Amino acid sequence: MSVHRIAIVGVGGAAGTHMRAYDQLDDVDVVACAGRKEAPARSFADEHGCDPYLDVEEMLDDVDPDVLDVCTPNGAHLEPALAAAERGVDVFSEKPLEITTERVDRMIDAADEHGIRLGCVFQRRYKPVVRAVREAVADGRFGSLAVATAGVPWWRADDYYDGTWQADYDLAGGGAVMSQAIHSVDALQWIVGAGLDLAPGENPVAEVFAFADVRGHDDLAVEDTAIATLRFRDGTLGQVLATTATYPGGDIRYELGGRDGSAEVRGEEISAWEFREERDDDAEVRKRFSGPDAGADEPNPLELPNVREFLDARENGEPFMLDGPEARKAVAIVEAIYESAERGEPVTLK
Repeated sequence: MSVHRIAIVGVGGAAGTHMRAYDQLDDVDVVACAGRKEAPARSFADEHGCDPYLDVEEMLDDVDPDVLDVCTPNGAHLEPALAAAERGVDVFSEKPLEITTERVDRMIDAADEHGIRLGCVFQRRYKPVVRAVREAVADGRFGSLAVATAGVPWWRADDYYDGTWQADYDLAGGGAVMSQAIHSVDALQWIVGAGLDLAPGENPVAEVFAFADVRGHDDLAVEDTAIATLRFRDGTLGQVLATTATYPGGDIRYELGGRDGSAEVRGEEISAWEFREERDDDAEVRKRFSGPDAGADEPNPLELPNVREFLDARENGEPFMLDGPEARKAVAIVEAIYESAERGEPVTLK
């Protein structure tokens, strides 16, 4: 068994989540970490038994890792990814891959030029309940989809934004949509896309119209509330609700409906699963995703199952589901949401 030598850049909360996943894997050795400030970098290194650095390029040159795990703020993924690509080091990045499609494209181009793997974290795709809905779409169970919606009705107190990068537009790239709801944006386009005949890299969403505002926080430079209407390429109408301004906050939700059926998800639970033609396993699906134990059979490592898939892909040469072009789709949709909200008119995705 070969061992994947990992270096991490960024030592905040995301890095801690990634480390909990790595700690469950026998074929991973986290050899170094890089942070902006000495004390946090050294503290992280001491806790996890790796070498601390303040400069990512120095770290890459010294330890020559197999993978650079990028856990910096949203808008600080590009530079370390480019540095890794130039050295032939694979890149596994927190979501979003970057905050604009232009910056994402630079990462994709660098990965292609230097022949490295580029992967992204969008772990909602690995939720069994999300996969169950997507499989129903792929099987044509809804017939002609009419609507597909996602809601993230969350609450974040003022101290979540006070003095943090989440309130800095240049680092965060946006607010409730980019930092919170992008997981559900990705999941929704992935679900609906399963029923479409798309060209490689083509976005399932064709057009967006959106509103965004600050409704629950004072003097905030990023939106805390947004609603977007989506038109998918087959005519399905969708909606994304994203907010951190609804106290005390609620569960993530998805709703899909068409001529032949409807499904509704709240958190990990399916609250509606009805089709014109009942199948033998429908009762089992309703039972599996109902009650307090809904979704309890998730794969391990629980928080980042795509870490395992990314490492397996680089080991066996197989494609990785969330490569650069795939991770770009959610960023393109979010970018269109912000552009539409600013211009006050629909925006067409290319």
